[in-house]
Amino acid sequence: MSVSRRKFFKSSAAATAALSFPTIIPRHVLGGAHHVAPSDKVNVGMVGVGGQGRHNSMELMRLNDVQIIAIADPAEYWDLSSFYFQSYAGRGPVKDLIEEHFQQKTPNFKVAEYLNFREMLEKEKSLDAIVCSTPDHTHAFVAANAMRAGKHIFVEKPLTHNLVENRQIAKIAEETCVATQMGNMGHSSEGIRQTVELLQVGAIGEVKQTHSWCNATRWSNGLSGLPLGTSVKPIGFDWDMWLGPRELIPFHEDYTPVKWRDFWRFGCGAIGDFACHDMDATVWAYNLKTPESVQIYPIGQHNDEIVPHGEIGYFNFKAKGKQKAMKITWYAGGGRPGRHEFFPDTFHLSKRGLLFEGTKGVIQCDGAGGAPRIFPQELRESIERPPKSIRRTGGHHRDWVDAIKGGPKASSNFEYAARLNEIALLGVLSIRMGSAEIKWDPKNMKAKGLPEADQFIDEPVREGWQVV
Repeated sequence: MSVSRRKFFKSSAAATAALSFPTIIPRHVLGGAHHVAPSDKVNVGMVGVGGQGRHNSMELMRLNDVQIIAIADPAEYWDLSSFYFQSYAGRGPVKDLIEEHFQQKTPNFKVAEYLNFREMLEKEKSLDAIVCSTPDHTHAFVAANAMRAGKHIFVEKPLTHNLVENRQIAKIAEETCVATQMGNMGHSSEGIRQTVELLQVGAIGEVKQTHSWCNATRWSNGLSGLPLGTSVKPIGFDWDMWLGPRELIPFHEDYTPVKWRDFWRFGCGAIGDFACHDMDATVWAYNLKTPESVQIYPIGQHNDEIVPHGEIGYFNFKAKGKQKAMKITWYAGGGRPGRHEFFPDTFHLSKRGLLFEGTKGVIQCDGAGGAPRIFPQELRESIERPPKSIRRTGGHHRDWVDAIKGGPKASSNFEYAARLNEIALLGVLSIRMGSAEIKWDPKNMKAKGLPEADQFIDEPVREGWQVV
């Protein structure tokens, strides 16, 4: 297109002036999309401030370059003293906790409070990042909306509730280029790095089989399905918002807090809760991708609505390219592998852990990133620690915040996390399909020969709660 001389010289003069004088440039322009300057504090919004949301808030408050400026949760108050959190949570207690912390340096500091996280995203323009600590069935929706709004995102495990959501979230993360992290905290530990490094240099010989186990079981032992009748809703609790994408059903105290994990429509049972922790080292060390087959057998009473008390099953990976053949045996509800010949008589397995069986010895570690123990003793004494080939972090939340500020990708970013989560969700699918052997077609997102599995691979949602 032609440009007049007058317009040309006018533009040139403006460009010269811009180069000649100091200019205040927004921080996101300096470092690319969504960048937070190293000197700035990261403004975080907490979506879901129940027990795990409270825990994540406390972890973030340890970091001097983070401030929590907003929270969103359908619940005003939860008494979690009888659960493993042993605390009080919900908007009221967590708001007080955060404000008390930041008011030590900023006396008038206040936290914005919302029932609806979408309203928080719309109104809190200074938010840089979101931490999602909601029940499993809303993870994908929160994550998608946050990323589409340009917010960095930390999502508790499992990353999503179903397999299609998992792929969608990984795709949105790639498109938006925000800093991501899944909340499998042990992934940032020193122990898991030592384990992976030992395995990758072949310290115990060739490994063809690993075991992962946890003692998690159901919370609601007396139920055989959905709870009957109704309960009085707690004051200040928006049940419709809590249900999110799920169909509207009457409130019952057996659904929440915490006990929602027992029901397929909200949670993913023990395997959804722990596999992203306790199969992590195996998937990471051997760069495992799509399993050739998955088959999980439930233990105890279960049905289409309620999860089993435990399970045992197998993830089989065939040799393909650089991937070695591998078998992972998974146990939940109290099961664990038998005593290995390399163990001394005085050694006993913990209630939760991993075991790697090699041709020269074994590595055993506690769940969620525990340090490696090598057996037999002669092998342990002869091994030299391999070099630290994996980048160390200052903790899982620190790793994510550093990524927000332009550092390396967080180590459990959604590219890796979605791969790990897909493997775990295939185990969930096998249970929900009545212990069917799942032969997964990753390209077409289908369980081969099992068209009836489609209802669990991509679950129906209420209008307005689609992941897009």
